[in-house]
This record gives sequence, structure tokens and C-alpha cells, in this order.
Amino acid sequence: MLRFKIADSPGEFEQIHRLNHRTFAGEIPQHEPRADGRLVDRFHDENLYAVALREDEGGGARVVGMLALRGRRPFSLDGKLPDLDARLARLPAHRRPCEIRLLAIEAGERGGAAFRGLAETLLPAALAAGYDLALISGTPRQARLYRHVGFEPFGDPVGTAAAPYQPMFLTPAALRRGGRALRGTLPSARAAADAPTAAVAPRVNLLPGPAPLSPAVRAALGGTERSHREPAFRDELDRLRNGLCALAGFRRGGGADVQILMGSGTTANDAVAGQLSREPGPGLVCANGEFGDRLIDHAVRWGLEHAVHRRPWGEAFAPEALRTAAAGARWIWAVHGETSAGLLNDLETLTAVAAESAAALAVDAISSLGATPVDLAGVRWATSVSGKSLCGPPGLAFVFHSEPPAPPGRLPRALDLGQYAACGGVPFTLSSALVAATATALDECAAPGRFAEVAALTERLLGRLSETGLRSVAAGTQLPGVVSVAMPPGGRFGVWVERLAEAGFLVNRSGHLAERGWVQFAVVGRPRPADVDRLAEFLADLSGCDLCGCEG
Repeated sequence: MLRFKIADSPGEFEQIHRLNHRTFAGEIPQHEPRADGRLVDRFHDENLYAVALREDEGGGARVVGMLALRGRRPFSLDGKLPDLDARLARLPAHRRPCEIRLLAIEAGERGGAAFRGLAETLLPAALAAGYDLALISGTPRQARLYRHVGFEPFGDPVGTAAAPYQPMFLTPAALRRGGRALRGTLPSARAAADAPTAAVAPRVNLLPGPAPLSPAVRAALGGTERSHREPAFRDELDRLRNGLCALAGFRRGGGADVQILMGSGTTANDAVAGQLSREPGPGLVCANGEFGDRLIDHAVRWGLEHAVHRRPWGEAFAPEALRTAAAGARWIWAVHGETSAGLLNDLETLTAVAAESAAALAVDAISSLGATPVDLAGVRWATSVSGKSLCGPPGLAFVFHSEPPAPPGRLPRALDLGQYAACGGVPFTLSSALVAATATALDECAAPGRFAEVAALTERLLGRLSETGLRSVAAGTQLPGVVSVAMPPGGRFGVWVERLAEAGFLVNRSGHLAERGWVQFAVVGRPRPADVDRLAEFLADLSGCDLCGCEG
């Protein structure tokens, strides 16, 4: 059977390149044939692809058709029509044009269902993203089919005698009037044109966590459960612990290790608070965002003797002010990657101040580990989790300790790191599925180029947001992978997140962001650059009205 979807996996993209070559270097001689049989479109990183998948009895799926959408100029048509802007000015009024191209369907699948399904998949996404004019370079042999959808020609044919193309355009109104080729058992693109905000858009996870899971991680998560007492489980757990320490520049041995708990980042930080309760005070808790404030709350709940060094949210700690605040402190507790503001606090400054003060340093690295290089040298305790920047399933909490933890027996059992250390890291049940899936995610996280990819996506996001007038609220080093921006005056948080969700963008709905009028976009899950561009285009188009409280 045929199945239609928005392409989102490396395997699908590889098949797209090969179908592209078979069609546009073979059947239609638009490009020179390549020996490897692959043709990567020059706009590939910005394309949104709908694909038709032919499923086989063994559960596999082969890409037999594709159609691509792109909303960023220059279009392919710009290279064929030097006067495209003048021609667009004569078309129906519009604000956001896009280009639909690369229609390719294998010869044995051209009975009409494949094209109908591709269009039914891609057109609602275009409408939901706010595009109000679609352009194509249509092959003349399919002109009748394009007209049935609602496309109209403009200008003379372009291209070559061997590969001619007819420029055509489609408006939502034309789609409402026509669209006969799309009527059938599939969801109606005509209905999507009538109610564009209700159309199904491709889902793009822009949350700081839980992050999207790769196919390999999902497969590991669905594997056979093992007892936490089995040797095979111990081996898998050791693999995970070694990988975590390697990623964090942390050497196991001599009492230094990482303990793995069932729970969230709050669980991990409670475990650190338990260790601090066994240390002499006073301590210093540093806060410049929501998660620093939560460390203060941990300290208060545990009855820790401490002072607070607080800066405005998003403002970096000044080294001299931090040194003054740390005078006399026996321990210091701070957040490395302050997710709320998208701020990366300087770990070198924190370790240097702690060393000068002879204070033990505890660090919350929950959002930084996996998003950017982290070196825990000079850190006594550090926390992280499986479901944030490591892109594993949520459910595991990590606590690194550079010295043996306090002896067991005086802390709650589930939070007693000494109990974990005394039992080789497994005092209680741990989910083997979570361990295996997180170990797989960690292997992917350690792949060459991972940090560079997250950094590049962050820079792309910052650049595209700046084009819309939106700026990061971080007044220091930007945390790779997470960007928080202030809404324009009059903006309503609820309207923003709902409109973004309707367009397929999943964003953080946390109350601490709503209270400050901030909206957050995270790329730790490595969305495609095309998704980042589509986000910026969506915000640019709607920020003047729809996202600032107007319901019309």
C-alpha cells in the first residue's frame, strides 16, 4: 500500500536523492548523470518534502514519489525568469509566496493516487505555515493535472527543448474553487484551504526536552527488558556510565564516578542537596534564571546553610562580584546552562572562584551536557538527565561526583549516592530499556560534528529571528541549542504558543516563560535548517497581528 508523510529520517532523504537522480538526470535530462546515482538538490537543507512510501510485506518502505516545498528566495524560478518580481506583482495579491518543485513519481506509481497523496500531504503544510501563493515550474505533460488542482499558467514556457517547464501559480482561493484531483479518501486539501489554521502541519519539536528520539533510540527503547541483576544489564550500564564520563571530561576511578537514578533533573539535584547537607557550611547558591532559583529552593527545602548570589535573569555572573559573594563559602552551587534564558554560564569562572575560595563546586549541567563541550574538571558534583540535550528518553537522572560520596545511611534511600556507590551503581531496579536507549543516544551524541551542528543551528536560528526583530534575552554567552526571545509589546503568550502549535511547532509552555513574556525555541533535537527558516518566516508574517493578540 501507499503511505504519505513529511520526510524526516536520513534513510528517507537518501532515497529522495536517488529518486531525484533517476528522474531529473535520467528520465528528464535536466542534470548530468552521476556515477553514484545520487542527486542532492541545491536547496535540500531548506526543502520540506512530502514523500509517497510503498510498503512491503516485510514492514519496509520505499520512497516512490516526492514533492518539495520551499519558502525562501531566491526560488528556482528566479534563475529561469529574471523578471520574476515584476511578474509576481501582476499576480493576485499575496504576502508569502512559496515554491513547490521536484515532483517525481516512479513510472509504475503514476495512476494518480501518488500525486493526489503528495499534494494532500504538502498543501495543508503550506497553508498552515501561512503561505498564500504557490509557484511551480510544471512540466507541460502534466499541465492538465495541475489545472485540476487550481494552478494557472503565467508567462511563456522556460527551460530547454529537452526539458521545458511552464511557470504556474496557485492561490488558496483557486484551491477552494478547484482541487478535483485531490478529492477522495485522503484528508481534504480543499477543507484545509477553508480553515488553514486547522490544517495538519509537519511536527517540529522545538522543546528543550523531551527531545525527539532517533529511530535507533526508539528501537533500543522497545527492546527486551532485562533484570537489573543480570550481567548483561551491568555491562550495558557500564557502557552508559563510561560514555557519560567521556562526554563530560570526567575520569572514573578513585571514588570518582557517575551514579544513575530513576527520575528527573529535580531528582538529581535533590541527590546533590543531600550530599551538601553532609558538608560543612555555609554555602553559596548562584541564580540568574529559573533553574538557579530552583537550586535556591532545593537548598531551602533541605535546610542548607547558604547565602544567595542573584543576578537578573539572563545576565551573566560578573567574576569579581562572584568572588566577593563566595568569600567564606564552603561550597558553591550554580547552573551551567540556564535554560530559561538560553544563557551559558562560564564554567571556567565558576571553577576558578571555587578553587580560590577552597569551596566544593556543584553544577547543574542538565541542559548543557550534550549540547556543547563540557569539562567537569574541578567540579565536585554535577547533574544531568537522559531526556534533554542527550536526546534520549526521559526517565534517567545522572549525578557525577569527583570524590567518594558521603557514607550511606542518613539520607533517603532513593537519593543516597553513598548507597549507589556501595552497590556498584545498582542498589535498586533500573529500567534496562531506558539504559539501553540512553546508551544508544549517547553514542549518537558523541558522533563527530554533533556540537558543531547544534551550534550552527543555533546561529541560524538567531540570525533568522533577528530578521524578524526578535532577539535572544541572554545578556551573556548564548547556550547552544536553546534561544529565548521576548515577545513584542502586547504579545500574549497563550496566543503565540497556540498559533505555533497550529503551524506544527512544539514550544515550551512553562509558566516561568509566560510570566516574563518570553517564548523559547530549542534546536537540541537538530531540526532541519528548513524548519528553522520556516519558523522565522512564520513569525515574521504573523508577529504584527496574529501573535500579538488579534484573533482575526
